[in-house]
This record gives sequence, structure tokens and C-alpha cells, in this order.
Amino acid sequence: MPPVAAATVGRVTTDATDAPSPTRYRCEACGNLTRFDVVTSRRTKAFHHYSVGGELTVEEEQVLDENVEEVTCRWCGHGSAVETIEPGAVTVPDGATGVEGAG
Repeated sequence: MPPVAAATVGRVTTDATDAPSPTRYRCEACGNLTRFDVVTSRRTKAFHHYSVGGELTVEEEQVLDENVEEVTCRWCGHGSAVETIEPGAVTVPDGATGVEGAG
């Protein structure tokens, strides 16, 4: 998987080098392609590196197990109408929302 830039959250810096590929979703109820609430459980293994000053940097994080528990459309609230779409199956022009009439 491609490397992902490190991120700092509070006093913790993470280096998500083994980040999973993003999954695309589509709501069949309203046509939404861009806004979803996703509940995910992950089990990870990571190297925790503390500086002498006590700041933590999380490096070499590996996802050992990942489970998407729930996906809900942010626009219409449907959870049962959301489907997973194949990468590259949807092409949306720059600036478009992916739904006709929305903008």
C-alpha cells in the first residue's frame, strides 16, 4: 500500500505507512457518492517511539484486522441502501458532487 504522511493528534504523531485502500460507497436511495458515516473496528500493531521529552510518535503501524461495522448515508440517513462500489467505477468531474441537481 502507498505510504501515508504522518499526522499529529495532540501530542501523538502517527505514521500510517500501512493504511488500507479507501473503499468507495454509493447510496442507492439518493445517489450520494461523497458523504458517509463509517463505523470501523481495527486491530493494529505499531512501534511506539517516545522522545526524551515524553512525546509519542507511532511508527510502522500495521492493520492486523479491520471490520466495517456500519455505513450510513450522511445525506438521507439510509444505512440499508448503501453499496460498495469498485475502484474506478465512478468518475466525477472536478467540482461536481456526484449527484445530479446537488451542488
